Order: sequence, then C-alpha cells, then structure tokens
Amino acid sequence: MKVWIKLLAGTALGILLGIFLPADNAAIISASEWLAGFTINIGRYAVVPLLFFSIGIAVYELRRDGGFWLILLRSILFMAITGAFVIGAGLLAVSLFLPDRIPIIHDGIVENITLSVTENVIDLFPANMFQALVSDGVYLLPVCVFAFFLGTGLSYDKLAMKPVVSIIDALSRVFYHIASFFSEILGVILIALAAYWTFRYRTVPLADFRGLLTLICVVSGVLCLLVFPLLLYLIKGRGTHPWSMLYSTISSALTAFFSGDVNFTLPVIFRHTKESLGVRRRVNAVTLPLFAVFGRAGSAMIAAVSLILIIKSYSSLEIPIESVFSIGLQAFFISFLLARHPGDGAYTALAVLCASYGQGFEAGYLILKPIAFYLIAIGTFVDIMLMNFGIYIIAKISGLQEDKPIRQFI
Repeated sequence: MKVWIKLLAGTALGILLGIFLPADNAAIISASEWLAGFTINIGRYAVVPLLFFSIGIAVYELRRDGGFWLILLRSILFMAITGAFVIGAGLLAVSLFLPDRIPIIHDGIVENITLSVTENVIDLFPANMFQALVSDGVYLLPVCVFAFFLGTGLSYDKLAMKPVVSIIDALSRVFYHIASFFSEILGVILIALAAYWTFRYRTVPLADFRGLLTLICVVSGVLCLLVFPLLLYLIKGRGTHPWSMLYSTISSALTAFFSGDVNFTLPVIFRHTKESLGVRRRVNAVTLPLFAVFGRAGSAMIAAVSLILIIKSYSSLEIPIESVFSIGLQAFFISFLLARHPGDGAYTALAVLCASYGQGFEAGYLILKPIAFYLIAIGTFVDIMLMNFGIYIIAKISGLQEDKPIRQFI
C-alpha cells in the first residue's frame, strides 16, 4: 500500500474519532493531548542522525564535484524570492478582501514570546561540538553546522579519509531506512494527531473567526495548488507535469497540516523527494534542512495577514500603505528566524509582529489564541509545500533529479 494512502486512512480515522468521542470529557482530552505530543516525538525520532550523516556526505560529494556553493546560492535565492511573493500575496488578499472583524477578547495572559536570535547564534557553536547531536531535536541548525564542517573535513585528504567517507555514507543509508520505517507507520500515528486536531477544532467559536479562516485557506490553497505548479511549469516549460508533483506532496501535506510541525514532516519529505521525485541525496540533504530552518514564508504570511485583521478589528481607520509594507518587510525577515519554532511558527511570528508593531497591539495576538493551532497548521502546510517545490526545482535546475513515472511514486 502506498504511503499516502496509509496516511490518508489514518487521518480519516482520526477525524472520525475526534468527531464522535466526547470533546467535553477532560480525561479524553488530556489523553489525546499526551498522545499527540508522544507521536510528535516519534515522528522526530530519526531526524537528527538522518540529517547529520546525510548532510555530511552530501557536502563532501558536492564539494568534490564543485556544486555545493551554487546549490546553496540557488536555495537562498529561491527562499528569498518566493518568501517575498507569498507574503506579498497574503497582504494583497487581506487588503482586497478584508474579513469581518474579530471580537476583542483576550484569552489568557501575555506571554513572553521572542525569537531568541542571540541565543540561537550562540547555540550554533556549543563549547563541545558533540553537544549539537544531543539536543532535544527542535533546533536543527547546530546539527547542520556540525555536519557541514564534517563534510568539509572529509575533503582535505581524500585517500586517508576514504574509509571514513564509506562509514558516513553507510550510516546515512542506515538512518534513511530507519526514517523510512517511521514514515511507513505514520498512518497509525496520524490517527492520534488528527483526533486531537479535531477535538480542538470542535471547541473553537468558528463564527467569530470564519472570515479569517476562510481567507487564509483560500489564499494558501491558491498558492499551493495553482501558483506553485504554474511556477514549476514556467521554469521548466513543456514536458513538465506539475500535477504529478502535487500528487507526490499528498503525504507531506497531510503530516504538515495535522502535526503543525516542520521537523515531524522532514523524514516524509526526504523519502518522497528521493523515491517519488528522483531527487538525488546530495541535493536533497542540503536543500531540505535549509528550507526547514530558514524557509518559513508560509508561517510568516499567516502572521502578517492575521496582524492586519487584528488592527482592523480595533479600529475602522484605514491602515497606511507604509504600515502594510512595514509589516510585510518584518514578516519577511521573521520567516528566516523561526528555526527554533518548528511546531508553532505562525503563532510565534504573529506574537513577534505584534510586539514589533507596538502602538498598543503588543498583546493583540491573544485574540487569535483560540485558533492558534489552526494558524500553525495552515502556515506549516504552506511551508512544507514550498519546501517540496523548492527542493524539486533546485534539483531539476542543477541536473541532480531524474523523473519517475507516477506508478512508481510511493
């Protein structure tokens, strides 16, 4: 059975459980919350060793063939261009089709939510290099930096390093197969995640947020199901089949939406880009962590759109174009700074945007706390879809991708 069918079946069963089990039972809610957290850890279980050894061997092979810096540059340019476009599209949509105002009700106390940029920089180089491998698996950038230096070190004396290269290559393949095993059982795991997601959805006063939720769903759907495939077609021209690309993203889209966690989805994307889209490991292992760490334009777009609506809910005055541009620019930079927030990107970005905007809106994000899980789900979905298209396009342009027939997709 194909992986996406297992995931779809698990998702459907989880939604049904979430619908029919009593949502007002404290014991059931507590158990589902615990189970959802446990399953997120299972999904992340093999991510660090998979990335560490795969990045190390990929950097070695790309440096050997002289293509590392070109792929890195293409990845950065793609993230910057598409990030600006996605955020701009969201702001344009909310300006043209402004939803109904949201009731001004603060849910909870003000939280100290920051991006911890200085802490993130310090943690890139711990006092002991091996500490990067024994973290909680949330902040992946130190692991990537360590793996980069490992791959670089393998290039200095190729003859002496040949046995080490063979070992790292073998370990990369071993952990790939371990991660593949977990992707096979994610169908069962998604039952718990989909059920917990449905529980929370049932408790949301949808009438208060219907306009915002409809807008971000429509914008995200148009971007992911129409604009991104069209972009792929324009880049590659005739002979390109963007709809087969969409078909290959079903698994990662499901895991992204119902987990709301980028790191949880990485093993699924790593496997599908390799086995379904024919992306070679050397480009897959470099571009995937780059997008996971820095390519969070979807979450930033959701945050920017939400802030515009929060401001309009407080006041009937028009928002100056300069303020809209400033919000978009801040959201663009925030999209590169969410590395420590794989599971709450959109809500964290919104809190930081509110604090940065000021003018009495520092706690404005609390208005949307009841639907924070929904904002996170949509933002992560767009992040992951953009990651899928980005990896495929960069591999295609770099000549490190081989098309496969749809019947071979997993």
